[in-house]
Amino acid sequence: MKIHLISLGCDKNLTDSEKMLALSCERGYEFTDDPSVADVILVNTCAFILDAEQESVNTILEMAEVKKKDARLVVTGCLAERFKDDIKKEIPEVTDIIGNSEVENYLFENNVTKRVVTTGGHFAYLKIAEGCNKRCTYCIIPFLRGAYRSHPMEDLIEEAKSLAEGGVKELILVAQETTLYGIDIYKKKALPELLRRLSEIDGIEWIRIMYMYPEEITDELLETMKELPKVLHYFDIPIQHASDNILTAMGRRTRQSEIKERIEKIRSLLPDAVLRTTMIAGFPGETEEDFEELLRFIDETDFDRLGCFAYSKEKGTAAAKIKPQIPKRIKEKRRDAVMELQQQKAFEKASSRIGNVYRVIIEGRLPEEDVYVGRTYMDAPDVDGLVYFKAGKREYMTGDMVDVRVTAANGYDLEGEKI
Repeated sequence: MKIHLISLGCDKNLTDSEKMLALSCERGYEFTDDPSVADVILVNTCAFILDAEQESVNTILEMAEVKKKDARLVVTGCLAERFKDDIKKEIPEVTDIIGNSEVENYLFENNVTKRVVTTGGHFAYLKIAEGCNKRCTYCIIPFLRGAYRSHPMEDLIEEAKSLAEGGVKELILVAQETTLYGIDIYKKKALPELLRRLSEIDGIEWIRIMYMYPEEITDELLETMKELPKVLHYFDIPIQHASDNILTAMGRRTRQSEIKERIEKIRSLLPDAVLRTTMIAGFPGETEEDFEELLRFIDETDFDRLGCFAYSKEKGTAAAKIKPQIPKRIKEKRRDAVMELQQQKAFEKASSRIGNVYRVIIEGRLPEEDVYVGRTYMDAPDVDGLVYFKAGKREYMTGDMVDVRVTAANGYDLEGEKI
């Protein structure tokens, strides 16, 4: 029996997909890259914003066309949770629809910690919690994923050890919000304790934390990150805006002054900290003054990495009812203005790193150019920059870690040579 799996959307979805693959392999299935020969096609979908929904629907329709006559077409994930009845009605080729809650309950009840790592083997995501309690007015996730639920620490340690035994060197902690880990089952923020225990695992060399909400970044967490050499000084902090008017309308729990205070604390305690954030442009009611305030904040704060999205109106969210809604062309114009400003800053940041030496984890090699490609602690997979470097006659494998001196900057990326 052959199974073909497609995982769409976030890295949290990917961890579920990898566990489902492991379960399938244990039950005798063989993975195939060709959906036309698969006995089961599994599409793990995303429905975070409209574009993600459309990608999920298009993928399901494509699989419905290529699947064998007697093959099962299974749809899981956020789209399955949100539009189960619509999928049944509109795409009759789908044989099974399994929502997030059913998938999570099954994986939890069966204590599934083994995974088929699909990220290359040298890094893997570790989902430490599910759901969210924040209720930001633009976000559909709490309705799709439920309330915040931490995974038991012992299960996470077992899973991380299994990943390390399989060759994983970089663990990337993910959740809808990592900084609240443990608040439900341990009645305290237990991320510092989890970091200490993960740091003790042989084979794990880097631990990267994603999705850190600014109001939950405690002094204890910062001190722990400073204390543990395996924990990277990389801060992925989804701020979304800087105008207090818009932050209030978004249902965010911080204001600009509080965000600035946390960033100052991070940089004072960890001078080599790299800050990444995301912003939303064109949120309902955003005035020109609000947007100018956002641009000033970005300019003054000098983020190392920054992404910006044009606001997406999601049915069922409180923000969808706010008036006035901003026209699409203005939303996109504002998004482009943010990214133009950040591009200039990112290029300047890259140039400022010429001459520095960084530890680099190798992602692969470009034989035609005789260079290796890797990432520094400043670069999360798929979202940040890369380092291209020459290594002489020595040959390396993906996942090897080497020291590289930066000799040039090329846009967002760096160039260098192994030392």
